[in-house]
Amino acid sequence: MQPEAFFTIAVLIMSVIIHEVAHAYAAYALGDPTAKLAGRLTLNPIRHLDPIGSVILPAILVLTNSGFLFGWAKPVPYNPFNLRNQRYGEAFVAVAGVGTNLLLAVFFALLARFAFANGMESFAALASIVTLVNLYLGLFNLIPIPPLDGYTFLRGLIPPKNAMAFLEFEERLRQGGVITLIVVLLVFSYFLAAPFSYFVTHVFRFLIGA
Repeated sequence: MQPEAFFTIAVLIMSVIIHEVAHAYAAYALGDPTAKLAGRLTLNPIRHLDPIGSVILPAILVLTNSGFLFGWAKPVPYNPFNLRNQRYGEAFVAVAGVGTNLLLAVFFALLARFAFANGMESFAALASIVTLVNLYLGLFNLIPIPPLDGYTFLRGLIPPKNAMAFLEFEERLRQGGVITLIVVLLVFSYFLAAPFSYFVTHVFRFLIGA
């Protein structure tokens, strides 16, 4: 395995873990201790790794040069009824993971810009990989289809009467477990992967000044 591929896989694994920890902290900040009691308020990878979503799928995508990066950790448990803000609490918890990935992307893009400007090519390349990985994770999770965060975020913003219909549809899909997510990924890769990757690439180039 090339060092760059190994680094990309490691970044993807840590990025999906940070994504889930952000969900956990957001829920805890809003009054729900479920994630903390489950031992998920930690960056310890062992607490979060999902064998398929955190290791196998990212490795396959990177090693096959798929042009599309994605992965997931074990979903953080939380109880929406414990949230102090019952109207918008779930939307805040949902967007916390996405927001964290996008903030990481911007931060490392700025580091890459600085490194490129000062002739630090090797460091700039590593920072660029972190930027690209987190852009893929953040922007993909913003897509409003279940079980992605964008769907939960949208459901948390619409009127409660409509939100119930969204929730029922999501719960039916969640009964399929990881198979549902794999189906979503397959459908996405067939119909939308190319334009999505094109969009992410342009955002990436804009951020790092390429």
